[in-house]
Amino acid sequence: MTQRCNSYYTATLNQDTDYPTLQGRHQVDVVIIGGGFTGVATAVELAEKGLKVAIVESHKIGWGATGRNGGQVTGSLSGDGAMRKQMRPKLGDDVDDFIWHLRWRGHEIIQQRVEKYGIQCDLKHGHLHAAYKPGHMEGLRQDYQEAVRRGMADEVSLLDRSQVRDLLQSDLYHGAIKNTRNMHLHPLNLCIGEAWAAQSLGALIFENSEVLEIIHGQTPGVRTAHGQIDANQVMLAGDVYHKLEPGQLKGKIFPAMGGIVTTAPLGDLARQINPEDLAVYDCRFVLDYYRLTADGRLLFGGGANYSGKDSRDIAAELRPCIEQTFPALKGVQIDYQWSCAMGIVINRIPQLGKLSDNVWYCQGYSGHGIATTHIMGEIMSRAITGQLEQFDTFAGCQHIRVPMGDLLGNPLLAAGMWYYQMLERLR
Repeated sequence: MTQRCNSYYTATLNQDTDYPTLQGRHQVDVVIIGGGFTGVATAVELAEKGLKVAIVESHKIGWGATGRNGGQVTGSLSGDGAMRKQMRPKLGDDVDDFIWHLRWRGHEIIQQRVEKYGIQCDLKHGHLHAAYKPGHMEGLRQDYQEAVRRGMADEVSLLDRSQVRDLLQSDLYHGAIKNTRNMHLHPLNLCIGEAWAAQSLGALIFENSEVLEIIHGQTPGVRTAHGQIDANQVMLAGDVYHKLEPGQLKGKIFPAMGGIVTTAPLGDLARQINPEDLAVYDCRFVLDYYRLTADGRLLFGGGANYSGKDSRDIAAELRPCIEQTFPALKGVQIDYQWSCAMGIVINRIPQLGKLSDNVWYCQGYSGHGIATTHIMGEIMSRAITGQLEQFDTFAGCQHIRVPMGDLLGNPLLAAGMWYYQMLERLR
């Protein structure tokens, strides 16, 4: 049986899952492969529409990136520039409105779902997008002006260095956007709460049930070592954690390994270094991100490894970053360290498509998964039930497919990120 990684999130679960292994044969309307945010969010949407849904997960609900990430729900879309370029021929002048709506739709879905189903996941508002270098301020200024123009004047503030210093006990940043619409939360408790919601609506959930084959044809389905589910539709939502359908998907998405640590409880020091309990990330290509947990620890992530290989001594790598950011935490005890495999797409546009007439896939959030997965869950549920407009907008985007898959793709990603980091240092 699969064990969860030794993370802070695992240690602070409201209640762990214990869903059965798939045995025998079942019939549903839609079977979803993958019990992370994409699969679970889509299942909730479909179950609310009255469809009979099954989720089949190789490990445990929320086992992958869903239950290991930084817990920040922000209006940042990876690949928005590429989206704008590729979607403009279809959407015309509406493309900017389409992308702006996407930025915030995930927040609405998550907040409504937490309230509707009473999910306890430490949901809080407040975020800083911080300028690591003076040159970052111009981009933040443009983002702030766009937010104000779009009606968010009451939710965003453009801060100078001294104003950031009032909010963080750190001299690292040259300014920031403070955003009170953005949120942070305990992602594993959110996903498990959403799975419970789906089950309460009639969904079947199976854990420790690796899908060995997707069955195509008039009656599609999935097969595991001990069972089979027949359905009208199949959705593959395993992101970078599966190797299914290599003929169509290999070379389209690649793993990047992020490291995260959590300190010991900081007591009064937590409010001293971050008095408004804000989540933070900076403007660099390979950025640091952090926030306080509900019990007053610093949860700190960064240093993405684009080789696709797992790390390493994550605590040793991130401790200097913590101490540079917050000198008051020099020598702080680190209680948990873990890694998170993020699904990276070359052009950063989420990949939605069909493998056959009634087999769908959705993947690739490039480090912006919590909000984006919920947006995609809504889009995929609509597509599966016949509302294809938004799905078609994404499915029509062109993606680079790298020969030899991870073997060549990850070195290319690593080289690309090195190039952008060098450019950044020269600016």
